[in-house]
Amino acid sequence: MPVSPELSGRYAAILNAELVPAMGCTEPISIAYAAAKAREVLGCAPERAELIVSNNIIKNVKSVVVPNTGGLKGLEAAVAAGAAAGNASRVLEVISSVDDEGRRAIAEFLNDVPIRVTPADGDEVFDILVDLRAGEDSARVRITSCHTNIVLIEKNGTPLYEGDPQTDESHPEGYDELNVRDILEYAETCCLDPVRDALERQIAYNTAISEEGLTGRWGAAVGKTLLAMYGDDVMIRARAAAAAGSDARMSGCDKPVIINSGSGNQGMTASLPVIVYAHELGKSHEELLRGLVLSNLLTIHLKTGIGRLSAYCGAVCAGCASGAAIAWLNGGGYAEITHTLVNSLAVVSGIICDGAKPSCAAKIASAVDAGLLGWQMYCHGTQFYGGDGIVKKGVEETIRTVGRLGREGMRDTDREIILIMTES
Repeated sequence: MPVSPELSGRYAAILNAELVPAMGCTEPISIAYAAAKAREVLGCAPERAELIVSNNIIKNVKSVVVPNTGGLKGLEAAVAAGAAAGNASRVLEVISSVDDEGRRAIAEFLNDVPIRVTPADGDEVFDILVDLRAGEDSARVRITSCHTNIVLIEKNGTPLYEGDPQTDESHPEGYDELNVRDILEYAETCCLDPVRDALERQIAYNTAISEEGLTGRWGAAVGKTLLAMYGDDVMIRARAAAAAGSDARMSGCDKPVIINSGSGNQGMTASLPVIVYAHELGKSHEELLRGLVLSNLLTIHLKTGIGRLSAYCGAVCAGCASGAAIAWLNGGGYAEITHTLVNSLAVVSGIICDGAKPSCAAKIASAVDAGLLGWQMYCHGTQFYGGDGIVKKGVEETIRTVGRLGREGMRDTDREIILIMTES
């Protein structure tokens, strides 16, 4: 039975809000976006800069290469890239058009402009404030909640724009109403036209960066290693495709990806294994698109209760969701999908997020493997039951439990990870 027109419209809005392009790891790109917007407001070259960020931003930016900077890493590089060479109108592709002249400007900015990095006060998990100054002039831009949610634009102490830090105005309503049954019905029956462009871009962009990771020299070459060691079986190719995209992206590849839940790694993990399986199974293009609808919405559903940033590795959500979509491509229905999700979440929910860096590719491979194992377990008549560890009776109860684990239970873990990463 098709979902209601209201619910269908809401799900399409969620997909179109989430499946957007980004070049590079989204946390440093968000800093670059804020810095580019602040430079635009300041109206001249900054003489000094301050970046005030929450600890989770520090964690996710510290070790990852900022693309189009000549291999630079870290918080200062992200500020310099946006302030010296960014185009704020491109949002999460803010530094996608940086050329050699732009890279020289970034290097000069880092050499000439003092950049102070300060941890933010308060409990906001996602918080970025860029403060640029030249003489007596100043400009401040603050982003909270998610990567593009600007809540403050200020010039010389006068607010030009103010939003509610607790409200993400860039995203539609309805996330809390997501559930597996409705997602499946929507994926199977919806008119694809409202989301077709986003899905086609996801296929094109994410496939391209995956191929770059498999053919170029990027990161720890996890994708290449999987194929070299374990062969060309479709289960290996599905893992390798997603891992290879992360190999390239975490090491500064300038190809854009279509993200999911604010993360390129999650966007690739939710899509590339599904694409590989759809081609292997000879599915039609429409079936591939519907499989991607299913995987993307399940990823968003799993991630919503956890939050944008956490000590819980977001690739787990996407790997489990892609396993469920692969079960559907193989003829599975609600039972296969729910058991795949529960089985796989029981296996890999302990993977931590210790920031963006090359090892993310290996975590992605493990998450996709768990998704595939969860499906195969059900195919062979085995499963994990409510009461087995964090597993609850029913898929929605298990998803809520995982959300609680990532959002509440891992707060101390998150703090300890950040201390470990920042100690000298």
